[in-house]
Amino acid sequence: QVQLVESGGGLVQPGGSLRLSCAASGNILSINSMAWYRQTPGKQRELVATITNAGTTNYADSVKGRFTVSRDNAKKTMFLQMTSLKPEDTAVFYCQLFAQESGSPYLRSYWGQGTQVTVSS
Repeated sequence: QVQLVESGGGLVQPGGSLRLSCAASGNILSINSMAWYRQTPGKQRELVATITNAGTTNYADSVKGRFTVSRDNAKKTMFLQMTSLKPEDTAVFYCQLFAQESGSPYLRSYWGQGTQVTVSS
Protein backbone atom coordinates (compact mmCIF):
# COMPACT_ATOMS: atom_id res chain seq x y z
CA GLN A 1 0.00 0.00 0.00
CA VAL A 2 1.15 3.55 -0.75
CA GLN A 3 0.64 6.36 1.73
CA LEU A 4 0.91 10.08 1.05
CA VAL A 5 1.41 12.60 3.83
CA GLU A 6 1.06 16.33 3.16
CA SER A 7 2.46 19.02 5.41
CA GLY A 8 3.18 22.72 5.41
CA GLY A 9 -0.31 24.19 5.34
CA GLY A 10 -1.43 26.92 7.68
CA LEU A 11 -2.58 30.50 8.02
CA VAL A 12 -0.71 33.18 6.09
CA GLN A 13 -1.37 36.83 5.31
CA PRO A 14 -2.06 37.99 1.76
CA GLY A 15 1.20 38.38 -0.10
CA GLY A 16 2.88 35.76 2.04
CA SER A 17 4.43 32.42 1.18
CA LEU A 18 4.03 28.79 2.15
CA ARG A 19 5.76 25.59 1.12
CA LEU A 20 3.77 22.38 0.99
CA SER A 21 5.34 18.94 1.03
CA CYS A 22 3.97 15.56 0.04
CA ALA A 23 5.93 12.50 1.12
CA ALA A 24 5.15 9.08 -0.31
CA SER A 25 5.92 5.85 1.50
CA GLY A 26 5.15 2.17 1.18
CA ASN A 27 6.10 -0.63 -1.15
CA ILE A 28 6.76 1.68 -4.11
CA LEU A 29 8.51 0.43 -7.22
CA SER A 30 8.21 3.66 -9.19
CA ILE A 31 6.38 6.98 -9.21
CA ASN A 32 5.15 8.51 -12.44
CA SER A 33 3.49 11.92 -12.55
CA MET A 34 2.63 13.86 -9.41
CA ALA A 35 0.17 16.69 -8.92
CA TRP A 36 -1.31 19.19 -6.50
CA TYR A 37 -5.04 19.84 -6.40
CA ARG A 38 -7.10 22.15 -4.24
CA GLN A 39 -10.71 22.29 -3.20
CA THR A 40 -12.98 24.78 -1.49
CA PRO A 41 -16.40 23.95 0.00
CA GLY A 42 -19.07 23.49 -2.62
CA LYS A 43 -16.63 23.48 -5.52
CA GLN A 44 -14.99 20.78 -7.58
CA ARG A 45 -11.42 19.80 -6.90
CA GLU A 46 -9.15 21.96 -9.09
CA LEU A 47 -5.84 20.94 -10.62
CA VAL A 48 -3.14 23.36 -9.49
CA ALA A 49 0.15 21.95 -10.80
CA THR A 50 1.64 18.79 -12.24
CA ILE A 51 5.16 17.45 -12.56
CA THR A 52 6.30 14.44 -14.54
CA ASN A 53 9.05 12.08 -13.44
CA ALA A 54 11.29 13.91 -15.92
CA GLY A 55 10.55 17.23 -14.23
CA THR A 56 8.21 18.77 -16.78
CA THR A 57 5.74 21.07 -15.05
CA ASN A 58 2.35 22.58 -15.82
CA TYR A 59 0.27 25.06 -13.86
CA ALA A 60 -3.26 26.35 -13.67
CA ASP A 61 -3.48 29.86 -15.11
CA SER A 62 -4.54 31.19 -11.71
CA VAL A 63 -1.21 30.24 -10.10
CA LYS A 64 1.29 30.71 -12.94
CA GLY A 65 4.20 32.86 -11.87
CA ARG A 66 3.33 32.47 -8.18
CA PHE A 67 3.53 28.73 -7.48
CA THR A 68 6.40 26.36 -8.22
CA VAL A 69 6.12 22.57 -8.10
CA SER A 70 9.19 20.40 -7.66
CA ARG A 71 10.06 16.87 -6.61
CA ASP A 72 12.87 14.92 -5.02
CA ASN A 73 12.69 11.48 -6.61
CA ALA A 74 15.21 9.95 -4.21
CA LYS A 75 13.07 10.99 -1.25
CA LYS A 76 9.75 10.30 -3.01
CA THR A 77 8.64 13.80 -2.08
CA MET A 78 6.91 16.59 -3.96
CA PHE A 79 6.84 20.25 -3.02
CA LEU A 80 4.69 23.27 -3.82
CA GLN A 81 6.28 26.63 -3.18
CA MET A 82 3.52 29.21 -3.03
CA THR A 83 4.30 32.94 -3.11
CA SER A 84 2.23 36.11 -3.40
CA LEU A 85 -0.66 34.26 -1.85
CA LYS A 86 -4.16 35.68 -2.25
CA PRO A 87 -7.34 35.12 -0.21
CA GLU A 88 -8.76 33.21 -3.17
CA ASP A 89 -5.97 30.65 -2.77
CA THR A 90 -7.62 29.52 0.47
CA ALA A 91 -8.45 25.84 0.08
CA VAL A 92 -7.59 22.33 1.15
CA PHE A 93 -4.61 21.24 -0.93
CA TYR A 94 -4.24 17.59 -1.91
CA CYS A 95 -1.33 15.76 -3.47
CA GLN A 96 -1.90 12.99 -5.97
CA LEU A 97 0.42 10.65 -7.79
CA PHE A 98 0.53 7.63 -10.04
CA ALA A 99 2.70 4.87 -8.61
CA GLN A 100 3.54 1.26 -9.26
CA GLU A 101 3.77 -0.98 -6.22
CA SER A 102 6.27 -3.79 -6.05
CA GLY A 103 4.74 -6.97 -7.45
CA SER A 104 2.11 -5.13 -9.49
CA PRO A 105 2.31 -4.32 -13.22
CA TYR A 106 -0.12 -1.44 -12.89
CA LEU A 107 0.09 2.25 -12.17
CA ARG A 108 -2.50 3.33 -9.65
CA SER A 109 -3.62 6.74 -8.45
CA TYR A 110 -3.10 7.67 -4.81
CA TRP A 111 -4.25 10.72 -2.84
CA GLY A 112 -3.12 12.42 0.32
CA GLN A 113 -5.44 13.45 3.12
CA GLY A 114 -5.19 17.16 2.37
CA THR A 115 -3.72 20.15 4.16
CA GLN A 116 -5.56 23.41 4.82
CA VAL A 117 -4.16 26.66 3.44
CA THR A 118 -5.85 29.83 4.65
CA VAL A 119 -4.87 33.24 3.31
CA SER A 120 -6.32 35.99 5.45
CA SER A 121 -5.35 39.15 7.24
